[in-house]
Amino acid sequence: MKIAVINETSAADRNADVLAALQGRGHALCNAGMKKNGEKPELLYIQTGLMAAILLNLNRVDFVVGGCGTGQGFLNSCMQYPGVFCGHILTPLDAWLFTQINGGNCISLALNQGYGWAANINLSFIFDRIFSVERGCGYPAHRKEPQQASRQTLEQVSSVVHRSFAEIIETLPDPVLKPTLEYPGFIDLVDIASIPDEGLKQAFFKRLG
Repeated sequence: MKIAVINETSAADRNADVLAALQGRGHALCNAGMKKNGEKPELLYIQTGLMAAILLNLNRVDFVVGGCGTGQGFLNSCMQYPGVFCGHILTPLDAWLFTQINGGNCISLALNQGYGWAANINLSFIFDRIFSVERGCGYPAHRKEPQQASRQTLEQVSSVVHRSFAEIIETLPDPVLKPTLEYPGFIDLVDIASIPDEGLKQAFFKRLG
């Protein structure tokens, strides 16, 4: 699995903790967000939510680990976009249930609120649980079929109620889109030239000028 780690400015100092907790699990890690405080352009949860949506919608990654001070901002930001199914994960049990029941492709962590003694160990335990079960398999067993049906329905709802991603890129305000695309290394991950959807490819090129 290819996993993007996306930290925003208030949680930039937690980037190393998140990466360390993900190491040794056999996944390819992509450190797409802020690595330390003071980097420019500064990414707020507004931009990191968009980053997650771009990488997931272009199939550049399979899963996104993001967050912010409380986890709520990143959660709300990335859920504005189609194809992103994010959970607010505070405990290993949250991770274990979210994976099975909701089958999401993104999680939002609280990386300042309550981030105290042994918080880095809690991160490791969260990742132990989130990758220990089949995504979207359903829990408990007798709820498997209705939960899987609900997950499929949610994907349909997401595609119906959102604009196309090309239209999103064409119309996002500059203060949201420009810092995202200008963040060092991010446009390389996007790899615009290889996007198969011609309309989406041209939307990116247009916004880059």
